[in-house]
Amino acid sequence: MNPIRKVCVIGAGVMGAGIAAQAANAGADVVLLDIMADAAKDAIGKMKKAQPAAFMHPTIAKRITPGSTQDDLALIGDCDWIIEAIIEKPDIKQDLYRSLAPHLKPKAIVSSNTSTLPLRVLTEGMDDDLRKRFFITHFFNPPRYMRLLEIVAGPDADPDLESRVSDFADAQMGKSVVTAKDTPGFIANRIGTFWLQAAVTEAFRQGIGVEEADAVLGRPAGIPRTGIFGLLDLVGLDLMPHILTSFETALPADDPFHALGKAPDLLGRMIEDGYTGRKGKGGFYRLNTEGGDKIKEVIDLQTGEYAKAQRPKSAAATAARKGGLRATLEHDSAEGRYARSVLVPTLAYAASLVPEIADDPESVDCAMRLGYNWKTGPFELIDKLGPAWLAAAISEQGLSTPPLLSSVGDGSFYRVRDGRQQQFTGAGYEDIRRPDGVLLLQDVKRAGSPIARNMSASLWDIGDGVACLEFTSKMNSLNPFILWMIDKAVKELPGRGFKALVIHNDASNFSIGANIAMLLYGAKLHLWPFVRWVLKRGQETFARLKYAPFPVVGAPSGMALGGGCEVLLHCDAIEAHAETYIGLVEAGVGIVPGWGGCKELLGRWSATKDRPGGPMPPVMKAFEPIAMAQVATSAMEARDFLYLRPADNVVMNQDRVLAAAKARALKLAEGYSPPEPYELHLPGPTGQTALDLGVRDFINKGVASPHDGVIAHELAFVLSGGNTDAQEPVSEDQLLRLERDVNLRLARTPKTLARVEHMLKKGKPLRN
Repeated sequence: MNPIRKVCVIGAGVMGAGIAAQAANAGADVVLLDIMADAAKDAIGKMKKAQPAAFMHPTIAKRITPGSTQDDLALIGDCDWIIEAIIEKPDIKQDLYRSLAPHLKPKAIVSSNTSTLPLRVLTEGMDDDLRKRFFITHFFNPPRYMRLLEIVAGPDADPDLESRVSDFADAQMGKSVVTAKDTPGFIANRIGTFWLQAAVTEAFRQGIGVEEADAVLGRPAGIPRTGIFGLLDLVGLDLMPHILTSFETALPADDPFHALGKAPDLLGRMIEDGYTGRKGKGGFYRLNTEGGDKIKEVIDLQTGEYAKAQRPKSAAATAARKGGLRATLEHDSAEGRYARSVLVPTLAYAASLVPEIADDPESVDCAMRLGYNWKTGPFELIDKLGPAWLAAAISEQGLSTPPLLSSVGDGSFYRVRDGRQQQFTGAGYEDIRRPDGVLLLQDVKRAGSPIARNMSASLWDIGDGVACLEFTSKMNSLNPFILWMIDKAVKELPGRGFKALVIHNDASNFSIGANIAMLLYGAKLHLWPFVRWVLKRGQETFARLKYAPFPVVGAPSGMALGGGCEVLLHCDAIEAHAETYIGLVEAGVGIVPGWGGCKELLGRWSATKDRPGGPMPPVMKAFEPIAMAQVATSAMEARDFLYLRPADNVVMNQDRVLAAAKARALKLAEGYSPPEPYELHLPGPTGQTALDLGVRDFINKGVASPHDGVIAHELAFVLSGGNTDAQEPVSEDQLLRLERDVNLRLARTPKTLARVEHMLKKGKPLRN
């Protein structure tokens, strides 16, 4: 099967431009067409400035060629995949498809990004050849960050071409591909729209406030932290009338969606007044800046007036902490009854749609997790509540019990048998099968027990003589328990027959860094031997990791900050998810990297080929990102900082990271020898003076704070080699001692302690 190398996107609006950017991120050459070429050029310019960034690296924008549908259709002649993302009007789309046909190369794939129009409508009048290679490929916004891709194939579609698109979207674009049926709204929007409309109409009907609704249907149900109304603000209120109208027209008369009622009049008035959500003047929530302060306000659904947000405490929401979601839904309060009136019909609706919209529960759950950021999908929620309990609740509300829910009875939709996860499909249970090249730690954990475990880390056997070290502390912050597990792995794995180690976890973040509460505790009590011990202990453990008798491969995703970054710097190789955010951010809490981070980054820049000569260039290269606490906003960008080396790999699909890391570890294990310790020639005091002068200029300009200057001065001391003579080599041990000494000095300063305390309380750095 020929791989997809060149993609054309037609339609340079928000979605089309975003799809084009992600195709370019995937390594494809991209043509972006709009009615006018200037519109396509402007779209590329906007994507370069977009926040969050559309491109994983600024240079990727060069892969996109702009053009117009009037003059440049010939550009699609060598494209493997053409994606239409224009206005949602069937006649205009069909006219476009007819104009494309003469320019298509054989086996070129054409798809529509429609979110509302059925495939059967789009293919009306289409010739047989194009019909075989036409699909719906429904991306979610923003395309770089939303992992879901729904694919709809018609009865005449070529299965080989469907596989070709699916494989590229999966492995290259990083998408979790879900096969959907040709039904209105497909999977995620079908259920998501019902859920949102139910939440809004019931809030108006029952007199529930916006904040109360979001509190009770947010965290307790594992629904995005924004809550219902916050999510609507994020998506854009102006989109809702179009989606609702589409559903009202497309869904059969007996569909439960129609019973929810019309959108409230207030929604129309808000849109007319420019309150379209975060992209407008505000939405159900707004930020009032009239007095110079930023005051969050919330709308009263009954009066339409705004008032200061109060963040009310909901007893129904609190009940979930002890009794789970069921306790919230059973809570005898207005909020509890509201949550029940929304979630019970939504879950009933989801259960009623299998196999109409998808063949199995896992497809539905995956779509809702990835398309609407639900922590758990509808069927997973049903299992939490109990299918029998939900069936009874459905009956109490006078609703019909879905056949699939009746079939599962007192059982569950998911179960584990012989270490394999299974799902109930109506006819019985079937194994959930992963695509080739996908290895999930959660599956490994279901199949057996860990090699070793403590309260913050576990070791797992992932097969073929490879072990996986998993961090399990809060936010995967590093602490002595994790250091102990690393030491145990290095010492014991060879004797247990293991030949390589992967460091990986399924959590949202690889590691946010060291547990800085230890530093604050030690410093406030003046336990300086304890602080020095923590610093030395981490350095010794990471050194053991670096010089282990077997290869170590880091496999991060999410944030790898501070100590989390230092872990990766001590690995032999890295297989990083593309959306990994890596950085040495210690300056934000008033210290410098103290577990070998300064040493390792300096060593990497010193070993770089074709660098300028002399001892100063590597020092300057390492100094800037550490002093400024710079974070690479993608794994591709991490190469610019040498957090990732040229030989390290970027894996686009998060589900493929562990398998890629395991394969890399096995390859490295063939004839493996640990790295040799190195020595560096560093500039000494002259180098520190030069760096100090640059920092002083930043302070004078107001770019850096006075304490930033203190931290930078100490950092310069470490990276320059302390009081060394430029002619004398500096060992790794000497650099580690400098890291310890400098951090002990900084820990004694009130401003560093203030930074640590502020970070622990507020979760963001203090600039003092």
